Formats: sequence, C-alpha cells, structure tokens
Amino acid sequence: MCWKCGKPIDTAESIYRGSLCPECGADLHCCRNCSYYAPGAHYDCRETVVEFVADKETANFCNSFTPKSSFEAKGIKENNEAEKARDAFNSLFGGIVCI
Repeated sequence: MCWKCGKPIDTAESIYRGSLCPECGADLHCCRNCSYYAPGAHYDCRETVVEFVADKETANFCNSFTPKSSFEAKGIKENNEAEKARDAFNSLFGGIVCI
C-alpha cells in the first residue's frame, strides 16, 4: 500500500529503490512505506540501522526495507497517536508554569 495515497500495491512484485506508486508517483522504497518505520524509535526504525535517513518520504538504499502491509494514508493514524501521547503528557502538567 502506498504511504501517501493509500493505493494497494502488489507486494508479490519486488519493490526497488526506483519503484513509484502508479497512482500518485510517490517513492515506494522509503521509510514511510516500511514495516520497520517507527517514529520515536532510534532513527525512527525498529530495525538496527547504521545510517540515519533524513528524508523518510524519499527512496533510500536501506537493505532492511520490508513493505508495510497496511496503514492509513498520509500517516493519519500515526499523527493521531502522537497527538494523543502529547496531550496525555501535557495533561500531567496542566496549569504548571515554569519561570
């Protein structure tokens, strides 16, 4: 499935560094499309990676890349979970003002 538009992608075919989504043209071999992508983890990856990838939405040479099987397009679910965590953290300190 494409991380950007949500179009199903045939994962039976190999996804290479130059593979693009036929619907929106987004790079498919990128962090956002990988099952190991985990914002907040070391280098935002659950796999042990040596090199930092700055742009998570463009193609890279990561050998650990494994296509993510399903998720909501454009990271909507990820963003909502991050917002909930941030709100929960902020509620712990509600009304406290540090000078």
